Amino acid sequence: MGDLVYMGVVISGVVILLSWVWRVLNWVWWKPKKLEKCLREQGIHGNPYRLLSGDLKDNMMLIKEARSKPMNLSHDIVPRVLPPLHQTIKNYGKKSFSWIGPTPRVTIMDPELIRDVLSNKFGHFAKPKPNPLAKLLATGLANYEGEKWAKHRRIINPAFHLEKLKRMLPAFYKSCGEMISKWEKLVLVEGSCELDVWPELQNLTGDVISRTAFGSSYEEGRRIFQLQNEQALLIIEVIQSVYIPGLRFLPTKRNKRMKEIDREVRALLRGIINKREKAMKVGEASNDDLLGLLMESNIKDIQEHGNNKNIGMSIEEVIEECKLFYFAGQETTSVLLMWTMVMLSMHPNWQVRAREEVLQVFGNNKPDFDGLSHLKIVTMILYEVLRLYPPLALLTRFTYKKMQLGEISLPPGVQLSLPIILVHHDRELWGEDAQEFKPERFSDGFSKATKNQVSFFPFGWGPRICIGQNFALIEAKMALTMVLQRFSFGLSQSYAHAPCPVITLQPQYGARMILHKL
Repeated sequence: MGDLVYMGVVISGVVILLSWVWRVLNWVWWKPKKLEKCLREQGIHGNPYRLLSGDLKDNMMLIKEARSKPMNLSHDIVPRVLPPLHQTIKNYGKKSFSWIGPTPRVTIMDPELIRDVLSNKFGHFAKPKPNPLAKLLATGLANYEGEKWAKHRRIINPAFHLEKLKRMLPAFYKSCGEMISKWEKLVLVEGSCELDVWPELQNLTGDVISRTAFGSSYEEGRRIFQLQNEQALLIIEVIQSVYIPGLRFLPTKRNKRMKEIDREVRALLRGIINKREKAMKVGEASNDDLLGLLMESNIKDIQEHGNNKNIGMSIEEVIEECKLFYFAGQETTSVLLMWTMVMLSMHPNWQVRAREEVLQVFGNNKPDFDGLSHLKIVTMILYEVLRLYPPLALLTRFTYKKMQLGEISLPPGVQLSLPIILVHHDRELWGEDAQEFKPERFSDGFSKATKNQVSFFPFGWGPRICIGQNFALIEAKMALTMVLQRFSFGLSQSYAHAPCPVITLQPQYGARMILHKL
């Protein structure tokens, strides 16, 4: 009897081992080779699959080389920003794929196909499941799917209505005013000064999101920003390496640090939320900031739809949305403002035109919402900056079942790359001057400029378009208006042009400029 039990245990162990070996082999070899064959049969080409790493090793070498030195002062930035994708398209054309470890990533650059993917027309082009460590930066609305996404969007939407954003203008003005005052003191003696505007603009947008999201000043939220920025750099390291299940549990130095950051950020945000809940219960809380509006909307949603587990947001979910506010709210606007100042330094004629418009609308007075809405030239400039230097270089989606996209039949397990920056720079879509700074192409709005194609989508497109795009554009207009009212600016001789994606498209060596007091 004992021998039979022993044999049974041995056989069970062998079966489990063989099952595990089969699954590993399927993951690292059989499935990728099957997917590769399917794509090649449809005329989609790329490098042959290499065991486990795919193209990651080559990609890291291309990225390292591209980041090793600044580039010439031009807007032909794709080879530096996305060198692996640029190389793949150069070798295999627009209809191509690359390997992110054992997963093929198919490039989609046709505006009609992009429309189909982003419209959720079929409902199955989902966001890829992120590396579990990458979730530590922020999840929230940007990463949810299905009913959970719909619920969070419904609850958060009221906070971003235009009427609510108008109430945030005083906070925008106060934050911008503090930065302007600081700059005026710097130029007071000489009439001009040299300054790296990148950290200045990060501080500005950090201050704005702190005031508008939490009613606190940037100084009080500084620790959260420092932690989230450090987390973003660690996330970049993670997503550029092969994901192996279970590795996140190892007590490596990076894993430990990422989890420490997450714990501290959560504790800080939980403190802010608990304090606000107590104030709301005794009727002392203001609902003019994003957190107040979010919590008010959440309570209303629970009251309207019944108090069950599928209604409303938990404290942990509110924390995730706050982390997203902090990161997305700061990053998107700071990079837009920074590249706008760089563009207006490289193209001073447009700086003059923008300033003339600002002074015509406001003089030296405080900018108001109606005036900001009538800044046509400033809006054209911001759109053109978003076209040439979009905050995110690409979007990704994933097939979880067999899908038809145009003439392509996509099996489950394929990642789709929607390279925003490549589409924005595509000569076939934008003309031979696609890599030139020409804001006039948006003189009749972006629908006319794109001929109603999905060829301009800096904030995404379709039902999942960025909920904060109006927030970012109003903040950018306010800040740019106040800078143009008081300063002219140009690039310093020490400026090094080096766009570099660190989640968002940032300047690798900062953005040193010469400010002149008007």
